[in-house]
Amino acid sequence: MTASDRPSAADGSKPPLVYVHGLGSASTIYHAHIAADPELASRRQLFVDLPGHGISDRPADFGYTLEEHADALAAALDAAGATGAEVAGHSMGGAVAIVLAARRPDLVSRLVLTEANLDPHPTPMAGSSGIATYTEDDFVHGGGFAAVLDRIGPLWAATMRLADPLALHRTAVGLVHGTQPTMRHLLMGLSIDRTYLVGGIEDDLAGRDELIASGVHVEVVPNAGHNIMFDNPNAFVRAIADRR
Repeated sequence: MTASDRPSAADGSKPPLVYVHGLGSASTIYHAHIAADPELASRRQLFVDLPGHGISDRPADFGYTLEEHADALAAALDAAGATGAEVAGHSMGGAVAIVLAARRPDLVSRLVLTEANLDPHPTPMAGSSGIATYTEDDFVHGGGFAAVLDRIGPLWAATMRLADPLALHRTAVGLVHGTQPTMRHLLMGLSIDRTYLVGGIEDDLAGRDELIASGVHVEVVPNAGHNIMFDNPNAFVRAIADRR
């Protein structure tokens, strides 16, 4: 697992920012332009590639469940001395960040979740739920990985092709299975500051009212889809920089 610091004269008066990518992604590719924004550039910022993704290790004996990813993330933050961090998690990375905050509250002071997975067993589509419909052997050795790369489009394929197929499949299965309690209920039970970002192009957030009632700040980002950091980077930076 790799956690890389953004080189800068870090502002020690503010907690570190930690970026956690989605399934088949890599944190620097999705967040480096965000970290360079003048609003954030003085902060200590860490880009984390979860096991099996980006430039991190790809252990074959790792289960790649959400809990195991969260424990690996905790180990990276412990090694970096990044306690009380503000964690920005995208999609699957948001689910991992929720689990991390529940398991290691000393490491997380705030969550900024971008279209994070909150519920298990979604309708099968091209992403994690689609990958999880394959058996592990069919995905890794039977052409499933190549078929998914052909189907998902060039942006996602550019980073997914770098992921280990075994890790990718096990992570997708773990994400579909979710956690007990669910990621949604873990999120609602946290007492830290929590922001949930929804792309306004297809705003289909389920359970919005109960999230808001539990203290989660739900923000709809205009002119943005699932990848808010690309579609509306200015709004994304504002959401990260805004501590209410």
